[in-house]
Amino acid sequence: MSIALVRIDDRLIHGQVVESWIPWARAEAVCVISDAAAGDPTQRALMELAIPEGVELRVLSVAEGIEFLSRDGGGERRVFVLAPGPREILSLLQAGIRFARVNVGGLHYSAGRVQLGKVVYISEEERGALRAIAAQGVILEGRGVPSDEAMDLAQLLA
Repeated sequence: MSIALVRIDDRLIHGQVVESWIPWARAEAVCVISDAAAGDPTQRALMELAIPEGVELRVLSVAEGIEFLSRDGGGERRVFVLAPGPREILSLLQAGIRFARVNVGGLHYSAGRVQLGKVVYISEEERGALRAIAAQGVILEGRGVPSDEAMDLAQLLA
């Protein structure tokens, strides 16, 4: 298995992911890492309806995702890892899952969050998780769709 893309997007599977990111990454599988989504049969069913034909979908808890990605459960497939926030991605790194870059594309406004980029609003806890990700040498790029110019979010966190 090769990790083709790691993305943080609180909407998980939606139009931009299906129409832009999956084709851009040439992903053969999407691995959603979210305790909440893994425990919600309705959310899982909606994601299964939205995923393109021929692309495998796995909706896993953080622990299940670590196990799946650790044991190379994807075979030779290109896997797109998608999480709703930076805590899940940091957990993967702390468990030894390696990747060079994280695309941060959709952390939307809610009370207590401050704007970091065009569609990136973060809480103090998320700021800490993003800093911890960057401290491990992972590039943090902000972009909504592949055609957007990538912003260096690590610089904005400083």
